[in-house]
Amino acid sequence: MKINTVKQRLLAGRPAIGIVSSLGSAVVAGFLARAGFDFVLVDNQHGNWDDTTSLHAFQAITLEGSAPFTRVRKNDFYAIGRMLDRGALGIVVPMVNSAAEAGAAAYAMRYPPAGGRSYGFTLAEYHGSGYGSWIDEQVYLAVQIETAEAVARAEEILAVEGVDGCWIGPTDLAASLGTQRGSEQHSAAILRVLDACRKVGKVPGIHTYSVAEARRWLEAGFRFVTIGAETGLLLEGGRQAREGLGIRD
Repeated sequence: MKINTVKQRLLAGRPAIGIVSSLGSAVVAGFLARAGFDFVLVDNQHGNWDDTTSLHAFQAITLEGSAPFTRVRKNDFYAIGRMLDRGALGIVVPMVNSAAEAGAAAYAMRYPPAGGRSYGFTLAEYHGSGYGSWIDEQVYLAVQIETAEAVARAEEILAVEGVDGCWIGPTDLAASLGTQRGSEQHSAAILRVLDACRKVGKVPGIHTYSVAEARRWLEAGFRFVTIGAETGLLLEGGRQAREGLGIRD
């Protein structure tokens, strides 16, 4: 039996820190896990992933002692099921704007009678024998709150049974609000979602783009937090290395 330590931490009120992997390389995903992140989020919505590379990434992440999470391409029964069947322990569903949409995601996550997930988990059995008998308790579902509409409905969305928490998409949220990330309006919307999580007892999550930003929202009470993506680490590390050499054009 595989224990989802990220889910355990979050439900115990402790933070879990992750990073997004976009490049489509299972080797890179494994190195991110080796760096010590609690989870690595394989981004099937915006990243360069497919079913096969996602499977290999989940295996590499697991081998390195981290938890394999993924963002699916859309809120779709089969998209969610295929990632679970390949061993994802956490699913992030983008653009959830209503309780009905949250309910559809929750239905896809678990086997009957808790949900409607279809049986066919052979590829995920590297997590341990008897997978079908225990996995419903180990999977974690985060819905993305990333529009003004979703913020307004956050409490009813997050109250849906089977939804474990949220993961705010700050850039799309800013665009939907017609403002910039970090503005007063933007911060107020994020705090409104945080309050909704507290009211219904669900885990607040958010994506951030720097250590300082992550620290700010962790101190505010967010627990499911990602710090950028490997693409950002590569760019920033490369720039710092070049600047450190003192070379100028």
